[in-house]
Amino acid sequence: MTAPAEALRNRLTTKDAVVGIIGLGYVGLPLARAFVEGGFPVLGFDTDPAKVARLQQGESYLGHVPAEQIRRMRERSFAATDRFERLGEADAILICVPTPLTDARHPDLTYIVQSCQAIAARLRPGQLVILESTTYPGTTRDVVQPLLEGTGLKAGSDFFLAYSPEREDPGNPRYSAATIPKVVGGVEPASLDLAAALYGQVVPQVVPVTSCEVAEASKLLENIYRAVNIALVNEFKVICARMQLDVWEVIEAAKTKPFGFQPFYPGPGLGGHCIPIDPFYFSWVARKHGLSARFIELAGEINTAMPAYVMGKIIDALNDRGRAVRGSRILLLGMAYKRDVDDPREAPGFELLDLLLKKGAEVAYNDPHIPRLPSMRRYPQLRLESQPLTAACLGSQDGVVIVTDHAAYDWDWVVRHAHLVIDTRNATRNVGDHRERIVHA
Repeated sequence: MTAPAEALRNRLTTKDAVVGIIGLGYVGLPLARAFVEGGFPVLGFDTDPAKVARLQQGESYLGHVPAEQIRRMRERSFAATDRFERLGEADAILICVPTPLTDARHPDLTYIVQSCQAIAARLRPGQLVILESTTYPGTTRDVVQPLLEGTGLKAGSDFFLAYSPEREDPGNPRYSAATIPKVVGGVEPASLDLAAALYGQVVPQVVPVTSCEVAEASKLLENIYRAVNIALVNEFKVICARMQLDVWEVIEAAKTKPFGFQPFYPGPGLGGHCIPIDPFYFSWVARKHGLSARFIELAGEINTAMPAYVMGKIIDALNDRGRAVRGSRILLLGMAYKRDVDDPREAPGFELLDLLLKKGAEVAYNDPHIPRLPSMRRYPQLRLESQPLTAACLGSQDGVVIVTDHAAYDWDWVVRHAHLVIDTRNATRNVGDHRERIVHA
């Protein structure tokens, strides 16, 4: 073990090492909480000065991270900053930035590259850098390592480099960053050893693998597994609808089998930062190796097409009632990508909203978790505010579309006051009265 490695390991063992986290969003902020609760001093970095200011004031901007927890973090050993020149203060730097797709569905590593450039400007011997952002196999070794070694320092002897995929599930009270096993791969053995030593202080289990590439691929497999199965049940739903079968009843029957089956559920499309994006990361890298990931790409195409399928159901439902989409008043319920979270990333509601507006509908939305739509990369123009959900509001709509089945909604009340409800989540399954107003999509 080199002198820088030995010195860093000692600081990790005694928890004197400062943990720096780049990106204080849905992954970085809960991770910062886990390290603070584990006894480490944490310095969080973000390019958004408004986020930094709120954190420094003990406020939170994530619904599943209460302000009280931020205040406790501040009282212990957490500070937030937008001054990236302070990266030199950190002994371990964790990169938790978005990895979106380009318009051509190619990996967009802009935020990773910018983070690495900021680190390289302050890189010193004895630092550990860990990429957590979901990406394709080869990113850590082929993209991150050359950027950092451009300083003249060498990975494995001067500084240390590893990959450990995030496994955050926003809004899931059962699991958090501090309770989920952590897969870790290093560019060489010393980096793996140090990364495992760091995470071993704050997670229940470290799962070391032989390389960064294995760790990167494991994350893609986790999310592709879900994307493929959701695509399967989405396609199954479309066929069942044509056959006039209730797909939800079919799923409930199938899941009584105690082995060999795991239920997945259809919806209006995929959301969140990982599942809609990761299959295309893997298919892209497959093409780089001269192969075609046809099965995975097909799943991605099926899931991407679901908002258009729902749009067709809305058109048919309105048409059956003598209404055209143009000029109709449509209310979308729920704009978060899943129930009971405030995360709108890649949420299918944005695609539905855009499609309805292009068809000439008058569209509004309600979401108790998202009071105002943020500017999205693909939909920067959709800057609406959540409308109060009143009986008068529901009664004034030509159609109410259930996009996200938040627990806060009273579905009996919604159906009672709406003329037409298009249900994409089977949220109204227990509604007894006025079922003739409900159309499943």
